[in-house]
Amino acid sequence: MTYPKIDLLPGQDRRLRAGHPWVFSNEIKMEPATKALPPGSLVTLTDANRRPLGLAHFNPHSLIAARVLTRNKDAVIDAGFLERRLARALRLRERLYDRPFYRLVHAEADGLPGLVVDRFGDLLVVQVNTAGMATLTEPVLAALDRLLHPRAIVLRNDSPVRELEGLPSEVRIARGDVAGPVAIEEHGQTFLIDPLEGQKTGWYHDQRDNRAFVARLADGQRVLDLYSYGAGFGLTALAGGASGVLAIDRSAAGLDLARASAEANGLADRLETRRQDAFAALDELAAAKARFGVVIADPPAFVRSKKELKAGLAGYRKLARATGQLVKEEGVLAIACCSHNVAADEFAQEVRRGLKDASRGGRILRQAGAGPDHPLHPALPESAYLKCLVYVLD
Repeated sequence: MTYPKIDLLPGQDRRLRAGHPWVFSNEIKMEPATKALPPGSLVTLTDANRRPLGLAHFNPHSLIAARVLTRNKDAVIDAGFLERRLARALRLRERLYDRPFYRLVHAEADGLPGLVVDRFGDLLVVQVNTAGMATLTEPVLAALDRLLHPRAIVLRNDSPVRELEGLPSEVRIARGDVAGPVAIEEHGQTFLIDPLEGQKTGWYHDQRDNRAFVARLADGQRVLDLYSYGAGFGLTALAGGASGVLAIDRSAAGLDLARASAEANGLADRLETRRQDAFAALDELAAAKARFGVVIADPPAFVRSKKELKAGLAGYRKLARATGQLVKEEGVLAIACCSHNVAADEFAQEVRRGLKDASRGGRILRQAGAGPDHPLHPALPESAYLKCLVYVLD
């Protein structure tokens, strides 16, 4: 097929040739015909000499104006293309996991920019985050039907990034039926999630390996699970032998799910929940001289744009200081950052400063990101969004 050609400005093709999957609007020759293309158009990217560089989705109204789908200039972006990409992603996850609970598609890293698919057994939760992928929603859903025959597919198109792409926010059941909380599995436990009203897609597959690591250190310990939502960390710690868990979150719905999951696993007698702002709770616990063998802090992103970086870094330092004060000697602090605008070294530096402010020393036991079902695009640092540090404190 012949797609409209989008010319890059002279000298602006170096990043693209080096493997980066994005082209920014200031790198493109924005002629009237280019600006008039509908958001989400399939285009051929060319250099200043009109030599083809690959096929992409194009949105003239977005800062990230083009997202590369393939470097093959002769490819056809059709139902077959989508099904091949989805099948490739599925084969990888089936090599990684023996149970069907994982992130199936992780956007650019799986060659499908703007698309996220989380698998919860026979339920799929899909996020379509770009104008380009929005034009392919129905072919994507049809391909998922053919590959997996799910009983239901939920579209969680309520990510803030959709606004940047000029897309409306919506949550709807695209296939089948979903009624009430859904049971999923992780590390041999049952967790109840809400794919329609819950945070993100209903569950955070990305912290799976970090939850298991922390649980190994929780045997016999009292655990504080901050920003707990459904208490994935806390309940995994209880299964690992923790003596008790205090889960704190502002979401009443999340804490309801945590208690229901605890009941399902026979752990309810060791779980205490508290609906409260995390920093307010930290102040109260410090005033009460509370101490925990394990403290987990897995907050939402403090830095959602680069202009928030300074304040967000200060927030991570404050969080490290406040949590560090609550960890008993030789106890464990697990602290995470999901802000893709924060580099791993920046996060580690602020945590180190915060612990120094708390007069705590220690050693790093683990520096990790998301699990392998969230693969990294080697030329896209933003795909390494999750940072998790696990300390043992002196």
